[in-house]
Amino acid sequence: MRSPDGVSAYDPDADHPFPDTELNNILPILTSDPEITTYLNAQNVTAVDRMGYSDHGPKHIEIVRDRALRLYSLLKRADVDFNGASQQGLDERFEPVILVLAATLHDIGHVVHREDHSYYSIPLAADLLDRLLGDRYDTETAVKLKSEVLHAILCHHTEETPLTTEAGVIRIADGLDMERGRSRIPYEHGGRGINTLSSQAIEDVRLKAGDDTPVLVEIEMNNAAGVYQVDNLLKAKLANSRLEGQIRIIAVNTKGDDGLVERIEL
Repeated sequence: MRSPDGVSAYDPDADHPFPDTELNNILPILTSDPEITTYLNAQNVTAVDRMGYSDHGPKHIEIVRDRALRLYSLLKRADVDFNGASQQGLDERFEPVILVLAATLHDIGHVVHREDHSYYSIPLAADLLDRLLGDRYDTETAVKLKSEVLHAILCHHTEETPLTTEAGVIRIADGLDMERGRSRIPYEHGGRGINTLSSQAIEDVRLKAGDDTPVLVEIEMNNAAGVYQVDNLLKAKLANSRLEGQIRIIAVNTKGDDGLVERIEL
């Protein structure tokens, strides 16, 4: 799997590379299943066409899924503990499976309404998971995976507290989709809300190993409006994520001639 910037999400040099079996089996299914792909397109109708929010369709899902796997790779390399699968008695190879399933299905509640969409996502995702997992795993494994995926989906919403590292990764990966492309659709349609304008100010987001933390997130802004994305939205995602001490975030305004914020660090 490759990120939007062409960099592989799979890190073969990591201490804990992704096991090939489970992850590579489930990814093609998630990207080709007709019911899932229809949901991903339908959820964007509410978010973009009806409410003027930033893109929450297939592109958003692709970015969140990729960033969840990149976070996972960096955190595993630093031996950060993932407790979701393990506390269910599931093998380590199921950790990235939980991540890709939750990343793919976390926003489908938008087909009901943008408000409280994380709660609407739960029953819709549960039905899909029953079909997807029931055909591939024994009942015990399927139920345990479903439990962890639903928890991660719910906790991408900042009102809920993640109880697993997997859920924390999904929460932060969702917040890391903030570059200009995410707001392209509503911006071109005339949207000028703070979400759209601030995301237009984000030029690039890069994830790499940090010197003093397992993950360093570098954010490049072209004007100070991007501070809203970092200090309001992303900061809220990082808070109570279980990963506050593992991720360092640095945002730099590369067009500092506006005389406002030049750098912000979380």
